Amino acid sequence: MTRRLLAALVVLAVIGCASPAFAQPPAPDRLDLKIDGLGTVSAPMQVVVLLTLLSFLPAMLVTMTSFTRIVIVFHFLRQALGTQEVPSNQILVGLALFLTMFIMAPVGTAINDAAVQPAVAGKLSVTDAVSKAVPPIRDFMLKQTRESDLALFVQLSKTARPQKPSDLPMRVVIPAYVTSEIKTGFQMGFFVFVPFLLIDLAVSTTLLSMGMMQLPPAMISLPFKLLLFVSVDGWSLVVGSLVRSFA
Repeated sequence: MTRRLLAALVVLAVIGCASPAFAQPPAPDRLDLKIDGLGTVSAPMQVVVLLTLLSFLPAMLVTMTSFTRIVIVFHFLRQALGTQEVPSNQILVGLALFLTMFIMAPVGTAINDAAVQPAVAGKLSVTDAVSKAVPPIRDFMLKQTRESDLALFVQLSKTARPQKPSDLPMRVVIPAYVTSEIKTGFQMGFFVFVPFLLIDLAVSTTLLSMGMMQLPPAMISLPFKLLLFVSVDGWSLVVGSLVRSFA
C-alpha cells in the first residue's frame, strides 16, 4: 500500500512538472519605463535616478530659495536675545520652511503653469519641461543677486560675458545667488543684533558702576531685551522685513 502511494505521488509530480498547465508563467526579467525625451529606462536605473534626485532636494531647497537668508537672520536674532535654545532649532527651521513656501509660491505657480502641467498633459517632453522650468527660478535668483557676485563667478568660470543676465547658465547663477544671500543675511543680522547689544552694554556699565561684579550681566539684560522685543512686536517686524526683502 505504501509502495503504491509513493508511486502515485511520483507519477503526479512528474506529470505536474512536464505539463504546461502546471507550469508557472515566466517572470519578466525587466520592468522598463518609456519616458518621452529619454527613451526606455530600466527599473534599476529608475531607482538610481529617483534616489539621486531625492538627495539633491535638500541642497536645492537651501541654495535656490529664500531659506538661506531667513535661517541666518533667525540665528542672529536668537543669539542677540540670548535665550539659548528658545525658540528651538525645530521651531525656527519649521518657520523658515513655511516662510520659504510663502515667498516662493509665485515662482512655484509659474513653474507649474509653464512646465509641470504641460508635461503631465503630454504636450512637453521631460527635457522641454526642465528647460521651461528653469527661467522662473533663474529670474527670482537674479533679482536677489548682486552684480558684483555675478561678475565674480562669470570671471571664475571663464565664460564669455552675456548680453543680458538671463543668458547666464545656472552653474554661474546659483553660487552667485548663494554668496549674495549669505551677505544679505549677515547684513540684516547685524541690524537685528545692534539694539540688543546696546542693552547689554548699558546693563554691564550699570552693574560695573554699582560694583556688582558677582552678578552676570546677561541675567539682568535678558528681561529688558525680551521686554523691548515684545513691546515692539519684534517677530512681526522681523518676519515682515524678511518677506518684504524679497519683493
